[in-house]
Amino acid sequence: MHSTLTVTRTRRRSRAFMALGAVLVATAAGVLAPAPAGAAPGTADEARKLVEAAAMQLTVIDEQVHEAELIVTAQQQAAATAAEQAREAQAALARFEPQLRAIAQSGYTGKTQSRVAAFLTSESAAELVQQMTTLDLIATHTNRIVAQVAAAQAEAQQAQADADAATAAAKAGLDQLAEQKTEVEKKAAESRAAIDRLSGAEQAAVTRTIAGPALQVPSLPELAVVPGSAAAIAIEVALSKVNSRYVAGGAGPDVFDCSGLTQYAYAAAGVPLPHSSRAQSTMGRQVSRGELQPGDLVFYYTPISHVALYIGNGQIVHARTEGVPLSVTTVDLSGFRWGVRLTG
Repeated sequence: MHSTLTVTRTRRRSRAFMALGAVLVATAAGVLAPAPAGAAPGTADEARKLVEAAAMQLTVIDEQVHEAELIVTAQQQAAATAAEQAREAQAALARFEPQLRAIAQSGYTGKTQSRVAAFLTSESAAELVQQMTTLDLIATHTNRIVAQVAAAQAEAQQAQADADAATAAAKAGLDQLAEQKTEVEKKAAESRAAIDRLSGAEQAAVTRTIAGPALQVPSLPELAVVPGSAAAIAIEVALSKVNSRYVAGGAGPDVFDCSGLTQYAYAAAGVPLPHSSRAQSTMGRQVSRGELQPGDLVFYYTPISHVALYIGNGQIVHARTEGVPLSVTTVDLSGFRWGVRLTG
């Protein structure tokens, strides 16, 4: 009974993963519908708008790819669980096979034949009743075991099929997202080429708009954080990576995206985080802007698609977008949603 319930739950999880994967693919298709081609930007304002749009697209699709990767991982685990349950069902059947063979060879499998044999070999009425009762018990027990094993095996095989289908669906979705990401990165490269035609002052203005003003990196003693705490370790590691290169999907040690940076920083403190800003936003205790403390994660945009690490004094360290190195900036960027406190 327990095995059947476990397999049934695995099937339900697999189907839920398939449904979620389909939603993610549909969402990505809507967000990243091809935009009509336009003329190259001729002014700093036009270039800024073009780069902002490309940066936001990259942020959204990068987040969707991370979520799809998490779904694939979960589905692969479901497939492994289903395969193990199928092996257990086969092993259970194999364990009962010698018993069933012995019963068949002793003449107990044919109920009429067994009863005749019992009648002929019994020396008393009491012995006959005892043999008849034993035969009935054996038949009932055998039928029940065979039915249980057959049901468990069928359930496990179905769970394996469901998990395999779910994994295939998620991988297909991930492939589609990767194709869309390539297209967005192509647009981002075109935007960066346009920015390169601007003056240094104009480029700095565009970067400030997208990633916030680059502020001086503080030392750990300047921050109101408990030395040796998980928050202190995460902040120290993140600050050591300032000026590292942003790369979509990067998770260290030399290149990062937003959730890759926070994952890497907190991993050094022994706190595991998924490589997804939206998944990270559901962990810990949610806090408002006014409640932020050093070490809190800070989330932006609707839906959640960017995460930063709050270091105190109204500042964050974050990896924002292609072409902009990791930096310290103000927490008060556009699109602020909420903070999350992981520890304490």
